[in-house]
Amino acid sequence: MSDEELEIRVDDGALWLRMNRPEQLNAMSDLMADEVAHEIEEARTEDDVRVVVLTGTGPAFSAGADLSGENPQDRLDVTSLDRANRIIRAITTLDKPVVAAVNGAAAGVGMSAVLASDLAIAKESATFVLGFSQIGLMPDGGASATLVATVGRARAMRIALLSEPLPAADAHAMGLISHVVPDAEYDDLVAATVRRLTAGPPLAYAATKKAINATSLALLDPALERERTGQTVLLRTADAAEGMRAFAQRRRPEFRGE
Repeated sequence: MSDEELEIRVDDGALWLRMNRPEQLNAMSDLMADEVAHEIEEARTEDDVRVVVLTGTGPAFSAGADLSGENPQDRLDVTSLDRANRIIRAITTLDKPVVAAVNGAAAGVGMSAVLASDLAIAKESATFVLGFSQIGLMPDGGASATLVATVGRARAMRIALLSEPLPAADAHAMGLISHVVPDAEYDDLVAATVRRLTAGPPLAYAATKKAINATSLALLDPALERERTGQTVLLRTADAAEGMRAFAQRRRPEFRGE
């Protein structure tokens, strides 16, 4: 992976992971996804890290999977799902708070990562969209569990089936994210929240996160496995191929149920 794809720094107890592919809207390459998961996993044993911050560079937080190129379907398979699942498991099982600092659009597995995070602070201009149905796929990255746990079945169905972009204010009102702030105040709120977490009680935070996730995300692991199975099948369909071609060509797909 190019050193520029993921900026990594530790600053006053916080591990900052900044996705840095702005021209691709921080879509995750395989190597970037592996590195994000690895850094979060390693934070468990790093005494100088008390909180992890995941954010992006440029106009997007992350567009999710990288659908660039002529035939992105050929690059997406079960290993891509395993990479996404590794990130989600790393976030939810880490015994330290994970903050998603949502600097812009979060789509696909990028939105899934936000849903899995413990706190999500978004710019007022940020938007959220699952987008999987637009390309003939189902939600993954644990979103079939985290979304329902957050907003309930009816809203989860609307968000997943219709793939309507949600402004940050609406996402906050639904409970998808913990904070929304005017763009001019975003950096200050992120910094203040991170300082508060790094100065807080790490053992209490670990126990709190474990207890809340045990209750609210008890079905996460089964959901990840169902998504893995279902998405693997869908990735080989003509509908998924058409959806990805249409996405690249900026046109409406014509799905035939094949």
